[in-house]
Amino acid sequence: QVQLVESGGGLVQAGGSLRLACAASFSTFGFYTMGWFRQAPGKIREFVAAIKYNGRSTRYGDSVKDRFTISRDNAKNTVYLQMNNLKPEDTAVYYCAADLGLGLGSEENDYDYWGQGTQVTVSS
Repeated sequence: QVQLVESGGGLVQAGGSLRLACAASFSTFGFYTMGWFRQAPGKIREFVAAIKYNGRSTRYGDSVKDRFTISRDNAKNTVYLQMNNLKPEDTAVYYCAADLGLGLGSEENDYDYWGQGTQVTVSS
């Protein structure tokens, strides 16, 4: 059974940083593209970042480029999202997702498994 568990969310002031982690329960983690999405109240789920199985290719949403960095440690079955220079508009529930395919998708339906999410709140 595939499980993804996010952690690291919380309350931070604008300009601050947070590091999210997503721990995967499956031993084939190293074969999956991993992604981060977010959903703010009343808004649709938004693509944040994705990283290929070997960590050599990444992709970012326009609103987080140059502020967020996605990385992974396949030995620990974990993907990370380092978020710097946070803004109030980054406030959302952040979800990690796993894609069985070989792409670097930015759409929800590119991903096969999802975590439960972790809340990030940025105060002004």
